[in-house]
Amino acid sequence: MGPNGQVREVHDAKRGMDIHRGLNGNRRISMERPDHSRFVSERGRPGFAERPYAFHGHDFARRAYFYHGREYDRFYRGYGFHGVFLNVYAPGFYYGPGFYGWAYNPWAAPIAFGWGWGGSSWYGYYGGYFQPYAVYPSASYWLTDYMISQDLQAAYAAHQEAGEVDGAPTLAGAPPELTPEVKQQIADEVRNQLALENMEASQTAQHQDVDPGSSGIARLLADGKPHVFVAGGALDLVNANGQECGISDGDVLALQTPPPADATAADLVVVASKGGQECQKSSTVTVQLTDLQEMQNQMRATVDQGLQELQAKQGRNGLPMAPPSALVKPTQTEYAAIAPPPDPRDAADLQQQSQQADQSEKEVTGEALQKPGAPVSAAPAAPVSVEVGQTLDEVQAALGAPAHVANLGSKVIYYYDGKKVIFIDGKVSNVQ
Repeated sequence: MGPNGQVREVHDAKRGMDIHRGLNGNRRISMERPDHSRFVSERGRPGFAERPYAFHGHDFARRAYFYHGREYDRFYRGYGFHGVFLNVYAPGFYYGPGFYGWAYNPWAAPIAFGWGWGGSSWYGYYGGYFQPYAVYPSASYWLTDYMISQDLQAAYAAHQEAGEVDGAPTLAGAPPELTPEVKQQIADEVRNQLALENMEASQTAQHQDVDPGSSGIARLLADGKPHVFVAGGALDLVNANGQECGISDGDVLALQTPPPADATAADLVVVASKGGQECQKSSTVTVQLTDLQEMQNQMRATVDQGLQELQAKQGRNGLPMAPPSALVKPTQTEYAAIAPPPDPRDAADLQQQSQQADQSEKEVTGEALQKPGAPVSAAPAAPVSVEVGQTLDEVQAALGAPAHVANLGSKVIYYYDGKKVIFIDGKVSNVQ
């Protein structure tokens, strides 16, 4: 229950289901099956079916995403950092060095590009928050606008499907909230990403394993440089005053000081917010490392998606022609090639999951919560608490003996009914 008596979290052990009600009214449903596959769905956003597997002795996972009849895959590698188990985005394919060089270096001359957003509802709604560049001197600036536009379209679609809008964008005619300074910081992150992917492509071409610490937030938190993160979804946070606030797709957070070595969360400053009920600009918020990694994952995945668009559209709508060396088709990675395929029933199962969540909420709270965040007449019994940092014995005292145990050296996984507790060096790092 939230402090205002509203339902925020529902755990249904019978179904192995967890339901989160966000501050903005969204509902995120996560269900783990006995075979350790995980199904996650959220209103107005792509849902996915995740299946773990191993490659070269490392933990990997394939997520098959489904949205409005479209299916696409993403891959992740498990990585332990600060005692927390992170899923780090791993590209399913890499381009050749010629394409990365064309995308990384300045073009022969700045170009104008026609995005065709003029009549789009999302663009009109967020017109006071985001304006594209007038010209593009290189691909990193084009990819910056591509990434932000994709995030804002996702946020608008989620609002539309929910039939409501939280807060309001900046008034029309006001200066864009995404200032040139903030957009430059994002473009710098994108350019660094291109250099990183070029290096990774060279490693995979030589059948070398890519370091997930370099690909993930570990490198960003240790290089002594400031970084910005672009929110790729809705997230509930707490500010420096202890008050809850939310962020959503396209909001920008700045990391100015890295967290201590034993911290499982980091403090960031909001440098661009869409206002309303969201975390206010200039406020300091605490972000869990797992959520920070997901922001980085979303940025990397969207940049890869933008690179596909860039290669396909080179020479059109004002984009410069790429050299022949940049037009070589991307090469699939080995870990993507051996990943377990999605089940043909996954899309239907994700749709059914929403109906099961309705029933679960009704059984657990005593009534169906048709309206997100609706209060209930009586709070359920206090839930059993499992927290990051607890030992194996403390978890067994709270949850009892696990159904089975996976001992992977410094990483141990306790499996319960529909849930797994992940330990790194004997202490809880994550619960899924």
